[in-house]
Amino acid sequence: MKPHTPPQAIQQRAGAVIITGPWPTYSAFRELPERERWVLYGSAKAYRAALEDQGLMMSESYDEFIKRVSAELEI
Repeated sequence: MKPHTPPQAIQQRAGAVIITGPWPTYSAFRELPERERWVLYGSAKAYRAALEDQGLMMSESYDEFIKRVSAELEI
């Protein structure tokens, strides 16, 4: 059995505001054609990048974000 490790503290950049959520969900779009789902995937990544460019940080890591959005859009 693996010992329990406490969650890692979010590293905050100087002056950055951490957004803990809720983050938009994309599961309602999984019935769209694949091309449109890929467009939404690109839009989600661009939206996150734009927020980070403004100095905001997400509590969800980038890898967790990509895994979640990909699963919600079934791509």
